Amino acid sequence: MRAILAEMMPGSTSDGLEGQTVLAFESRRSSEMEGLIRRHGGVPLVVGALREVPLEDNRAAVELVRGLEAGEVDVVILLTGVGLRTLAELLAPERPAERLAGALERATLVARGPKPIAELRKLGLTAQVRVPEPNTWREILSSLDGHSPVNGRRVAVLEYGASSPELTAGLESRGARVTRVPLYRWALPEDPRPLAEAVSRLAGEGIDFVLFTSRRQVEHVMQTAEELGLADAVRERARRVVVASIGPICSQALRALGLPVDLEPEHPKMGHLVVALARRGPGLLEAKRATGASP
Repeated sequence: MRAILAEMMPGSTSDGLEGQTVLAFESRRSSEMEGLIRRHGGVPLVVGALREVPLEDNRAAVELVRGLEAGEVDVVILLTGVGLRTLAELLAPERPAERLAGALERATLVARGPKPIAELRKLGLTAQVRVPEPNTWREILSSLDGHSPVNGRRVAVLEYGASSPELTAGLESRGARVTRVPLYRWALPEDPRPLAEAVSRLAGEGIDFVLFTSRRQVEHVMQTAEELGLADAVRERARRVVVASIGPICSQALRALGLPVDLEPEHPKMGHLVVALARRGPGLLEAKRATGASP
């Protein structure tokens, strides 16, 4: 509950969703998402669309630490907190946290948002470059340009389940030598039935609002819809429900797959997303159902 309240805006408790059904595809923080939706009067239907699968081959992680200790890595970009935590867990049997911290502190540390900052703090480390919201590859590059130019430097990117070709290209165009360090990948849920049932329901009746909190959620939902033969039906129903996206990267994925983006919060955080939905969602829903299209 504390984590939920930390993301809530002051005075945001309301019944703005008025008993309407909110479908969300959050996995890691599903219970928090349910609580947020209920807090604002909605009926939550939270179904995970993905799971994290650590890579069995951790050679990239081992090579990263070796390169750091040898002075062969100048900058480390931390894209997520779970990425750094996974790195520490992968290395723990042979390299304790103290050794990892000692290796990382040799480089300039770039943190994309508050979660990697928190994980660094557990290791007794501080990020020299903190990437501001909305924490996309664009903000990463502009932060580096302003605080730690990468021309001629060796940059390691701790990836978070998917590579970012835009970030890699942007670093290389600035003269950096880039090493990608994949630590885990996103996969569909082990039991695909709840997701398939949720997608089927989205293609039919009974959903008023649908929330997406990551690009990979969008991709997995539409992959499931394609496999069920429901992709066109989902796109059609999206014209009559409110589709809310947590931020620019997620919104880009929605539009690329033919889905509208009706709402995006000012800050790319889960609590802000639900608050924005409670405040603006009912009006947007009424407008969409009156016209049959995005307002």
